[in-house]
Amino acid sequence: MLAFFRRLTHSKGGVIITFLVLGVIAIAFAAGDVTGIGSMGGGIAANDVATVGKAEVTENEVKSRVQTELEGYRQQQPTLDMATYVSQGGFEGTMERIVSSLALEQFARGQGMVVSKRAVDGQIASIPSLQGPTGKFDPNLYRQVLAERKLTDAQIRGDIVRDTLAQQLILPTNGATQMPAQLALPYASLLLEKRAGTIGFIPTAAVPAGAAPSDADLATFYKRNVARYTVPERRVVRYAIVTPEMVKARAVPTDAEIAQRYQQDRAKYAATEKRTITQVVVSDQAGATALAAKVKAGTSLSDAARAAGLEASVQTGVDKAAYAGATSAALADTMFAAAKGAVVGPVRGPFGWTVAKVDSVDQVAARSLDQVRAEIATALGIQKSAAALSDIHDKIDDALAKNATFDEIATDQKLQAQTSPALAANGTNPDDPASQPNPALAPMIAAAFQASEGDAPQMVQTGQDGSFALVGLGRVVAAAPRPLAQVREAVLRDVAADRSRQAARKVANDVLARINKGMPLAQSLSATGLKLPAPKTLTPTRAQISANPQGAPPALALMFAMAQGSAKTLAAPDNSGWFIIKLDRIERGDASRTPAAINATRGNIGRGLGREYSEQFAKAVRADVGVKTDAAAIARVKADLLSGGSSNN
Repeated sequence: MLAFFRRLTHSKGGVIITFLVLGVIAIAFAAGDVTGIGSMGGGIAANDVATVGKAEVTENEVKSRVQTELEGYRQQQPTLDMATYVSQGGFEGTMERIVSSLALEQFARGQGMVVSKRAVDGQIASIPSLQGPTGKFDPNLYRQVLAERKLTDAQIRGDIVRDTLAQQLILPTNGATQMPAQLALPYASLLLEKRAGTIGFIPTAAVPAGAAPSDADLATFYKRNVARYTVPERRVVRYAIVTPEMVKARAVPTDAEIAQRYQQDRAKYAATEKRTITQVVVSDQAGATALAAKVKAGTSLSDAARAAGLEASVQTGVDKAAYAGATSAALADTMFAAAKGAVVGPVRGPFGWTVAKVDSVDQVAARSLDQVRAEIATALGIQKSAAALSDIHDKIDDALAKNATFDEIATDQKLQAQTSPALAANGTNPDDPASQPNPALAPMIAAAFQASEGDAPQMVQTGQDGSFALVGLGRVVAAAPRPLAQVREAVLRDVAADRSRQAARKVANDVLARINKGMPLAQSLSATGLKLPAPKTLTPTRAQISANPQGAPPALALMFAMAQGSAKTLAAPDNSGWFIIKLDRIERGDASRTPAAINATRGNIGRGLGREYSEQFAKAVRADVGVKTDAAAIARVKADLLSGGSSNN
């Protein structure tokens, strides 16, 4: 809640809410997870899912927070829905953040820590998006945002207090990075460990799929894997684009405007003299005099400066006013009075004594109005176009502040309203596989997927030239599976692939059984009678697989988790087959004589040490405060969220 308030952005006369999952503990732990809500039961009210010390966590609070965090994650993953969020542990993560932040708050208060009202006022007032046209905090804007998000001032203040107390407790330990060498030694030795083994592979494509599936087989497979054939949530986007081309007629400058701009900038077009000057600034007059003498005797100024341990600088094509602005008026008078090739100085300047040489003198003739008309017209056209776009933007912004609808604004501003087909978050149209996503619609689609039905339209920037669009959510098409009749061919292919995979798995298990009875891996593979790739012998070190920025291949990772002499099977990525891994030998590492390895390990582990301290501290605080949860209430809240019955709607 506090997090999204800190991320508020707004344009003139309106507010565009941007969610970001922040979470007190998520910040403090640098995205670390705090686990272990104990389901102790007992002493929890009917509408509560947990008690943390003396605080109660209600069902509505959890639902509201889950909805808020889901919207935050959807900023990065627009297709994320509640079912996916819950199934991937999002609900448990939200509960962890709620419980841990409440526990830290109560512990802090028990230690006498407080956050003053003035400090809370200051944090709210310092949010840039809550500041009005005067640059000061706007109470009306604050109340407007609270009403839009169905929040109260007390909720926001409570979150600020809780956030501040938690940070005061956690941040001191979060920065700890020191790790003793003896503690790092076993980890460093692990990196030097070397293993030797053999890996065989049974491709799914090498194993027959068997008889053709029946209609019943297809129906059963379809039902079991219906998610594969489900069209993701789609949204119909209504939009009206405003571009510089639309205001082109309004952006053409008149002759009078061009003449007026010429008069305003007359000095810019007047005759002027420009010079290229090489100069050196010396701190003392005696050094500057000696330098000037060497230059007048024939040494180049750059060489003379270099010999004195200085560096010459070159002012190229500067006029007198520009040179005076960079130095001083007196110095400019002297330099621009000297002839071409003259050595000037030493002359007292603002930074020391200047010795200079006038390399060139160029006389720039004055330019008439006719000569610069096109140049002025182009510049004025850009300015007038930007002003016209800004005027339309402000009028739309004012209309949005008055709750005008998409159609009302489009009609009033004479905009061409357009409606997209039902599009997925990536811009594709599942009903038209041949169509390609339109990159120009990407920002509008993203805005539509961040909105909820009934939300007001919003403005979205669409180009670097000042273009923007008025965007509204037309309709949400919920995710739904395609009928089996429509996807029958795909299901047939998937059933065949699944049968081949299962058959390959049986072959792999048979190979493994023979290996466990003493048969060599290569011989066991040959006994299958299939055309299989030859097995490979590998001798990696743990450091080699740890150094891979993309992570170790699954088969190698498994090799480093096996006992010497053992064999295991492992599914290959993308259901492409099965690996059979036989670990032949383990060579233990010893980093006691490799200080560099120990120091590197200390540094690597030290980077996460503070987070570990913070996690353990939070767990200790929770144990001290006391946490009780109601498993039945939690299950009820999850079911309600999955059915769409959030109280936040």
